[in-house]
Amino acid sequence: MQPAWTTRLGDLLARNAERSPDAEALVTGDGRRLTHAALRDEARASARAMLAQGIRRGDFIGLLMGNGVEWVSVFAGAALIGAITVPVNTRLKGAEIAFTLQKSQCCALFFATRFLHIDFAAMLKAEEPALATALPGTGLPALRLIVALGDGAPHAALSWDAFRANQASDAALDAAMAEISAEDRLLVQFTSGTTAHPKGVLLTHHNMLRNAAAVADRLGVQSDDRYLNCRPFFHVAGSTLSLLVALTTGCCLITPPSFEAGLALRLLEEERCTLTSGNDSIFQMMMAHPDFRPERLHLRGGWAAAGPETMRRIMDVMGAKALGWCYGLSEASPNVVCSDYRESAEIRASGRALPHPGLDLRIADPGTGAILPAGARGEIQVRGWSVMQGYVNDPEVTARTLTADGWLRTGDLGVLGADGRLGLAGRLKDVIRVGGENVAPAEVEEVLLGHPAIAMAQVVGVPDARLGEVCAAFVQLKPGAEATPEALLAWLKPRIANFRLPRHLHLVSDFEAIGITASGKVQKTKLRAHALTLPSFAG
Repeated sequence: MQPAWTTRLGDLLARNAERSPDAEALVTGDGRRLTHAALRDEARASARAMLAQGIRRGDFIGLLMGNGVEWVSVFAGAALIGAITVPVNTRLKGAEIAFTLQKSQCCALFFATRFLHIDFAAMLKAEEPALATALPGTGLPALRLIVALGDGAPHAALSWDAFRANQASDAALDAAMAEISAEDRLLVQFTSGTTAHPKGVLLTHHNMLRNAAAVADRLGVQSDDRYLNCRPFFHVAGSTLSLLVALTTGCCLITPPSFEAGLALRLLEEERCTLTSGNDSIFQMMMAHPDFRPERLHLRGGWAAAGPETMRRIMDVMGAKALGWCYGLSEASPNVVCSDYRESAEIRASGRALPHPGLDLRIADPGTGAILPAGARGEIQVRGWSVMQGYVNDPEVTARTLTADGWLRTGDLGVLGADGRLGLAGRLKDVIRVGGENVAPAEVEEVLLGHPAIAMAQVVGVPDARLGEVCAAFVQLKPGAEATPEALLAWLKPRIANFRLPRHLHLVSDFEAIGITASGKVQKTKLRAHALTLPSFAG
């Protein structure tokens, strides 16, 4: 029987502020620095402002901005009063943002008017015209509050200063905090899968904070560490495995607004960072950057979701000798297995690791569901405290993903050794991994089918030297229709996030010669094999 887990995010803020009030807690790429005491006060100020605006326990709030003080302030402030943060990917286009907000029924949105030259104010006004006058509107009818950071805010929006100017009392905040438990929902993480639309993973304080604490223990994170986070907070790798790892240990988190290899290297050096993390492409870009000077780094560890060769290079070239290997997915908060820094470098680089205490693993036959013995390859299934509550407003997909007795079907293929270590063996689910983003082919196919000339669209992943994989689209036009690949890609670009945009598009007369099943489905394995024979798709 696992001990009760009662920690809430607010408990960590209060503990860190009491233990080390003057120690740095957060350093952002724009030069802002918050101590643990200042971070606690910042969160409480946002929480009081939310209460003054009528936001209450159980409300969903959207958060669309780059990593920074305001992102952390809104997330932590919402957590104090039991509101649920819905991080929105800053690479999404207008319709995709609207889907995220509508699916989770967000009553409030905090957003940057512009970020990385993207005009989010214009995007949002196109989806909800009432932003130009007053809320609520008809495009996003649940939305009743919008807070904008930056110039060019819509008429219906409050500025950040105006939002923070109206504050509920400390007594009201303390009363609201007293109602929150560790089993309250903390965050909805939208993630791609095999469906045409992303799914919102419901995660609790217990899920995420216990996961962060377990990972911190495996990595040996201490309160005096300085941790460079290169991942966006709108991913669980940035929220759980970076921000919350820092909060659970009391160490300092350093984060740029978004990843850029040169800035990351400068922060590693100037902030004397001892830990960092990311996927293989992040580390490869840093080590390939002209400003890379390993002798200027101070790394000792962190984690990477990378292959053995890249793992060894991070350890040997970047000096992160205690680096750990991680595997997880959003539906598991996210981490399932993680190397222990006390294990040998050979084991940590091998891509095999033990699950956290209290998590059970098994390997199942993808076709029959039969449980397989050690050493057999099959679908990884997980059960235990880190498994999500389900998908927001999606009971049918939840029922397909979670078994009746609580096992999470990951859709990933793996092998469980006799020693209990899990190794990855590929993907069962039809997901393309583009850099650090998951892309469901159905998401791209559905948008392509909105073009009046397209009769059929199929998307597969093809190798890419920089991103690992990218999307490749095969399109069949309607009889008599005319369109070039270039014109189709130009039409698609403003309608879909850049990481989902196919890097290649190829017109086909039909899919019969490539391979169609008896039930009329295109055989994606044959389509991908066909793609790799074409010069334009060569990796």
